Amino acid sequence: MIKSRNQIFSKIRFDWERKEILEILNMPLIDLMWEAQIIHRKFNKYKVQLASLYSVKTGGCQEDCSYCSQSIYSSSEIKNHPQLEVDQVLARAKIAKNEGAERFCMGWAWREIRDGKSFNSMLEMVKGVRDLGMEACVTAGMLTDDQASKLASAGLTAYNHNLDTSPEYYENIITTRTYQDRLETIKRVRNAGINVCCGGIIGLGETNGDRASLLEVLSNMNPHPESVPINSLVAIEGTGLEDNQEIGSIEMIRMIATARILMPKSKIRLSAGREKLSKEAQILCFQCGANSIFYGDELLTTSNPSFQSDRKLLNEVGVSFNKDFETSEKTLSSL
Repeated sequence: MIKSRNQIFSKIRFDWERKEILEILNMPLIDLMWEAQIIHRKFNKYKVQLASLYSVKTGGCQEDCSYCSQSIYSSSEIKNHPQLEVDQVLARAKIAKNEGAERFCMGWAWREIRDGKSFNSMLEMVKGVRDLGMEACVTAGMLTDDQASKLASAGLTAYNHNLDTSPEYYENIITTRTYQDRLETIKRVRNAGINVCCGGIIGLGETNGDRASLLEVLSNMNPHPESVPINSLVAIEGTGLEDNQEIGSIEMIRMIATARILMPKSKIRLSAGREKLSKEAQILCFQCGANSIFYGDELLTTSNPSFQSDRKLLNEVGVSFNKDFETSEKTLSSL
C-alpha cells in the first residue's frame, strides 16, 4: 500500500520503489491531483518557466530512435540542414528573449558531440546565450568528460539527455545506444557541475509499469534532475512509430502529477505533444505540478503553440511567468 500522506510529504526521497510509484500513478485521478497539488504548493511557487527550443543542426542522426524523424533510419520528409552559424542562433535567442523566454535550448541531431569547429561553435553559442541574460541548455547526444568540462566553463546551465522510457522497454525503441550509455552521459554532466535535464516520452507503446519504471530511475537520482521534460509521442510519418495511437490527456496529467510527487523541487516540463492538449487539460497539468513549458512555434521538428497563445493561456489561468518581453512580430516575420 502507498505510505500515508504525511510520510509522502515529510521529505524529499531518493528511494522510491516501482511498486509504490505504480500505485501512485494508478490512484483515482482526483486524489492524485490533490496530493500532487499539495506537494507543488509546499515546494514551489505557481510560476511557469518559459523555455524556447531551437534546432541548430537538423537531421542525419546515426541513432535509430523509432520515434524520431531526424534519424537516418527514418523515411520522413524532414529537411536536413547542417549546423547553423553562431550569429543565426544568437539572433533566434534574442527573439526568444524578447518574447519572454528565460531559457534557450539548442538541439543538435548527433549521436555524440564532435570535437573541432562544430563544438567550438557550440561553446560560442552557449556563451552568447548567457551574455543575453538567459539560461542556456544543450541537447546533442553523448559527450566526454572533457567536453562536459568545457561546456561548464562556457557557462552552460543545463544539458538535456532524456532516458525516453523504462530500462525494460528501451530496446524496443532504440538499439544503437544502450540505456547505460544514457546514464553515463547524465553522470558526466552532473560531475561537470551542469544541471541535468532528463525525462521521457509516453505513448511509445509502453505499459503503465514501464512508466513507473522510468519514474523510478529518475526519482532515485540524487539529486533529482533539475528539469524533467514529460513528452507525449508526436507520431510522424516515416518513423517506426508513425501508426501509434495518440495518448489521452488524462495519461499526461497522471504522469505530470506523479512526477511532481516523486520529485518535489524539479521543474516538471510539459513538453512535446502539448499542442494536442486542450486548454483545460493544460490547466490541470499546471494545477498538479507542471511548472515549465516549451515556448515557441516549433520544437526541433514538431509544431508547438505560439508565443501569443501561451501568454494568453497563462494570463487566463493566473499563473505567474516572465512578462519582461517585447513582442517582435516584425523581427519574427523577417526570419
